[in-house]
Amino acid sequence: MSINIAIDGPSGAGKSTLARRLAVKLGFIYVDTGALYRAIALYMLRRKADTEQQIVDCLPELDVTLRYMNGEQHVFVNDEDVSGLIRTPEVTMAASRVSAIPAVREYLFVLQQNLARENSVVMDGRDIGTVVLPDADVKIFLTASPEKRAMRRFLEMQEKQIVGQTYEEVLADVIRRDEQDMNREIAPLKQAADAVLVDTSELNLDESEALLLKVCKENLQK
Repeated sequence: MSINIAIDGPSGAGKSTLARRLAVKLGFIYVDTGALYRAIALYMLRRKADTEQQIVDCLPELDVTLRYMNGEQHVFVNDEDVSGLIRTPEVTMAASRVSAIPAVREYLFVLQQNLARENSVVMDGRDIGTVVLPDADVKIFLTASPEKRAMRRFLEMQEKQIVGQTYEEVLADVIRRDEQDMNREIAPLKQAADAVLVDTSELNLDESEALLLKVCKENLQK
């Protein structure tokens, strides 16, 4: 029987990094749902599909899959590995827009649920505990202050040599993304009623991981 752990939270909260590390510690599969939306956003940017109808019309020609290579998740679009292309600011903002389209969410909903049904997973996103996996064994809402999240994103971009944005611009993007995600009509970002709130503003990566692991173990023992 599979065990499902749902981690939700705003952009830049460290969901992907911490969920990946948690999955390794627990021996589960990590599912980065944000990467799936980013992959669709990248494809739509390439196709210059701007309107909702144009995006919906492109979905039938799109094949988005997750593959695990040497223990790492890779995202493929029509058999192209786009894992290294989906972390730019442009794709980030486009992902927020496409994720608000019901047809896009439905397109990925089945894939996400099948993965969770067939495997023990740590799945992160914006609406995992509220919509995708409402019966998850453990639900965590991971957050940090906008300033901390912006600084983490800024340092990550510098490390990956993604240039072109100042810290102030990254902070503005974080705040704008929060506004989009919390106020969209379809599956807005919100904490599930039975989710454990974890704020990592004052914690480093190792401390955050230890806290998430503690929360999971305590809840799985209930």
